[in-house]
Amino acid sequence: MAETDTHAAPVAGPAQRRGRNLSLRRLAPVLAGGILLLIVAAALLAGALAPHDPLQMMPSQRLKPPSEAYPLGTDAFGRDLLSRILYGARISLMVGVGVTVITVAVGLPLGLLAGFFRTLDSVLMRIMDGMMAIPSLLLAVAIVSLSGASIWTVLMAITIPEVPRIVRLVRSIVLSAREEPYVEAAISLGSSLPRILRRHLMPNTLAPLIVQGTYVCASAILTEAILSFLGAGISTETPSWGNIMAEGRMYFQIRPSLIFWPGLLLSVCILSINLLGDSLRDILDPRLKQRGAER
Repeated sequence: MAETDTHAAPVAGPAQRRGRNLSLRRLAPVLAGGILLLIVAAALLAGALAPHDPLQMMPSQRLKPPSEAYPLGTDAFGRDLLSRILYGARISLMVGVGVTVITVAVGLPLGLLAGFFRTLDSVLMRIMDGMMAIPSLLLAVAIVSLSGASIWTVLMAITIPEVPRIVRLVRSIVLSAREEPYVEAAISLGSSLPRILRRHLMPNTLAPLIVQGTYVCASAILTEAILSFLGAGISTETPSWGNIMAEGRMYFQIRPSLIFWPGLLLSVCILSINLLGDSLRDILDPRLKQRGAER
């Protein structure tokens, strides 16, 4: 009979697996937050970090490979690729944060009113359903095409399709919270509508809005890049990750780095925001936190 191997690796038990999963769950938000902070710092300090003017054209230096003077090389107009990527991060983050703030500022009061007033709910939700029936990217392209390419037009074009999602989220929370005894007591005691909305209903929406806001931010950054890549976004004179990739696609076979580097930073930025949103959801939702601890 063959001898039993006494040095076989032990099988990880449930406690060890839970500890490993918990370590990964704690590491993900730290890593995502660190990467996101680096991107934000690079965008804010682009003026100091960029080795060249992102708009300066030097035809004699066009499509140069990476060198000491041009760490990532140059594009088809002789502009420094690294400088344009750093300044492009400003545009992407500005669009992401701007769309998130405007979307929440518009969607929160509409959702509160729709959830509190039944008559307003039926009318407002039909409008929101009609807006959601139109593909968001198609609607954004139509708005930019009609209004002209500018940073404010792009902000509005991306914000409008996102508002119905916030309205529906807040409405669903208010509909359930409105039946709670403390809300009914406030209504019976004659509390004013602003007081009921501000003190009793709005606090229930803050945690879901924070989580949803991260997804809106990531979606806005991606949508802006798609619009710019299609030529329907920010003016080509303004460096953005989408514009950089759009200009580099014609030279992809000879210089793939023109698309690779801005595409990589775009993917890493969106992934970091989504991971941060997932971690915030686990932290702010006690049911998910308890379910993760039991696994």
